[in-house]
Amino acid sequence: MMLLKELIKEIENLDVRGSTNIKVNNVSKNSNEIKPGDLFVAIKGSKADGHDFINDAIIKGAKCILCEKSIDVEDDNLTFVITKCSKETYSRVCSNFFDNPSNKLKLIGITGTNGKTTSSNLLYQMFTINNIKSGLISTNEIIIGSDKFETSLTTPDSYDLNFYLNKMVSNGIRFCFMEVSSHAIDQRRISGLNFDLAIFTNITHDHLNYHKTFKNYLNVKKRFFDDLVKDSISLINVDDKNANYIVQNTISKVYRLSLLKDADYKLKIIENSFTGLMIKVDNELINTQLIGKFNAYNLLTVLSASKLLNLESKKILVGLSMLKNPDGRFDVVQMNKIIGIVDYAHTPDALLNVLETISDIKNNENSIITVVGCGGGRDKEKRFKMGRIASKYSNKVIFTSDNPRDEDPKLIIDDMILGVDDEDKKKVINIVDRKKAIERASKIVKPNDILLIAGKGHENYQIIKSKKIEFNDKNILKETLKMAV
Repeated sequence: MMLLKELIKEIENLDVRGSTNIKVNNVSKNSNEIKPGDLFVAIKGSKADGHDFINDAIIKGAKCILCEKSIDVEDDNLTFVITKCSKETYSRVCSNFFDNPSNKLKLIGITGTNGKTTSSNLLYQMFTINNIKSGLISTNEIIIGSDKFETSLTTPDSYDLNFYLNKMVSNGIRFCFMEVSSHAIDQRRISGLNFDLAIFTNITHDHLNYHKTFKNYLNVKKRFFDDLVKDSISLINVDDKNANYIVQNTISKVYRLSLLKDADYKLKIIENSFTGLMIKVDNELINTQLIGKFNAYNLLTVLSASKLLNLESKKILVGLSMLKNPDGRFDVVQMNKIIGIVDYAHTPDALLNVLETISDIKNNENSIITVVGCGGGRDKEKRFKMGRIASKYSNKVIFTSDNPRDEDPKLIIDDMILGVDDEDKKKVINIVDRKKAIERASKIVKPNDILLIAGKGHENYQIIKSKKIEFNDKNILKETLKMAV
């Protein structure tokens, strides 16, 4: 419970109509959840406008309405707070409601098309290994001490986000490593949060169904760094051609990492194999458990961020050797000389990274068999590219379903086939049923071959129509490889 005047303190450009001395029990943007004494936030979304539900919220007992336009209501006990952007103000109100928890720990935000989940997870591992109480907010899970929570969003809603951060503060957690998605930035979910360190991994083709153009997508990512305060730090991967643009207007202190050019932080790949990368850092050779050049960038991100967060160099070097891939990220399953790999790669660049890594490591006589699909109701433009990359870098490829949602999976596969060059079409098999596709691939694969199951990684479900059906690539791969050998 909090007074309204405390909830809206230091939020500018508000038009308050009514008393600010009223007590607010809770905050919600869902009128169905409103209880007597709550504040209802009317937000205009892509499918519904919260302003249409203001009367419903009042009937349920809301004593304050935060909205972008007022409505005529004759109730002297009701307060309206008018704002230019409900999403922005909602996020700041949520921060105030939970007593601004991001000010009470070190908050590290990681954004980019690829590498967010792995980098945030590896940083969480690094600090946990060194007995520093840390929390994690990621696509895979939210971790607070010994508690783990499932999440349906890469970056949670503003209310949930501040709830979990507040819970971390209550548990004495000092560092929180958090993925920051483009959707969260665009929808103002992170407004009001105080980021000590913001990390940019890379940016490639993704989410254009939402952002419409790559320029829009790029500028949304840029906004994360534009909004940082002077005391914050930015860390960018300058091997990405858009990195310097991302930080051109930030007032934060900028540091750079690179595998290819001069930068504040560097490392060198000495050896890359299916047992892991050997890297050279500060003239020290380190054997790691992560595989592939793309993971070298993740390791360099961890190295750089750890130094910026003042972790001792010796502890960092030891920690790098102990880090493990999060579930579904280049997850290796070996069985009777067959190497199976489950990876979340669901963008053209991520798929290319994984297939190039496999191609670099494998022997010439070994074949690559790939099972891959594209999600329905998402960016259609990348299907063409995914089809071309998968067929070019594989000896055999099976196009299949990957969360088709409300689209016909056969038509999604047709979009992928459009990207396949004529000389590669003989490599392609189409099997709509994902389980049958993995079973077929397990029968084709031979000893010393590499079988890649791409696109879903850690996910334990398939979304078909509006239903979530239990499904896990790694479990099915293990089962089918047992039956095949």
